[in-house]
Amino acid sequence: MAATKTRGRQRPPARAAARAAPAGKAEKGRRGRRRGGGSALPSVSNHPRAGAQVKQAKGWAGLLGFGLVALISWRADVPVEDLVLRALAGGIVAYLVVWAVAVAVWRHLVVTELEVVREQREEEEAARRAATPPPPPPGDQSAEA
Repeated sequence: MAATKTRGRQRPPARAAARAAPAGKAEKGRRGRRRGGGSALPSVSNHPRAGAQVKQAKGWAGLLGFGLVALISWRADVPVEDLVLRALAGGIVAYLVVWAVAVAVWRHLVVTELEVVREQREEEEAARRAATPPPPPPGDQSAEA
C-alpha cells in the first residue's frame, strides 16, 4: 500500500500507523474518546442502531425543514434571496431540534435495554442456581458411604 500525500505531508499507511502505536494503550480521538473500541460506558454513539437512526433523523429533518420553509416562503411571494436564507435557517433549526429529540429518546431506550438485559441475566442466574442442587454439608457422613 502506498503512502498518500496530504497537504504537503506524507501520511503513513494505516497498517504502519497501527503498528506504531504502543501496545496496550488505546488510541484517543480529539476529545479523549477511544476510536474503534468504544468505551465501557453505555452511550447513544456506541449503540448499534442508535447512531445510524439519529443521523437519518437529522438528515430528513434538515431536508423537510428546508422544503417546508421554502414552500411557505414561496407561497407568501418572498423574494428568492430571502426565500433561500429562510429555508436554510428552517432546515438548520429543524436539524438541531430533531437531533436533540432523537438523542433524548435514544438515551431512554438505551437505558431501558440495559435494564432488560440485566433483569434477564438475573433471571437466568436464579434459574441456574435453582437447577443445581446445593452441596452437602461438610459433616454429612452418608454421602461418602
